[in-house]
This record gives sequence, C-alpha cells and structure tokens, in this order.
Amino acid sequence: MLCHQDGERAAHPAATAAMNAGTRLRVDPIACQGRGLCAEILPELITLDDWGFPIIRDADVPDRLTGEAREAVRVCPKLALRLEGPSNARSRP
Repeated sequence: MLCHQDGERAAHPAATAAMNAGTRLRVDPIACQGRGLCAEILPELITLDDWGFPIIRDADVPDRLTGEAREAVRVCPKLALRLEGPSNARSRP
C-alpha cells in the first residue's frame, strides 16, 4: 500500500494514470484577460499570443504535469481555466 507522509492512502500509480487519461486544459476566451500566470506555471502546455492570451496545446495533460495544470487552474484570477475529462471534478478548489 502506498501512503503519503501524513499516513493517508495514496492512489495507486495505475489508478492515477487512468483517472487522468483524457484530461484536457481549456480556457474561456471571454473570461480571460491575458494576465499570463497560467503560462508561467505550465509553459509545457501553454504559450502566449502577441497580446498575452493563452494558447493551449490541444493534447491530453500528461500525468507528470497534472499538478501544474491544477495549480494553473487554481491561480487564474479570472477563473478562465478549467480541466475537462475524467478528473474534472478536482479542477476547481
């Protein structure tokens, strides 16, 4: 059994991979004001256009970047980012 440092059970790596399969990062272009925080947190998936608005790579979020993707969603000041897919229930705190 895998455990976190605080003693709670951790999800099995295969279960985590299955939960994240097909998860995509999306932006609401109407809500976004082009502040660029998301691209600072997740440059592997997000670049900025000439006006500072995010361009999100059209691909599933890799398992290794899931934490950064959730952080980008969490810190968006205009709530313009979201995660869609199997784990979308955890995309907003």
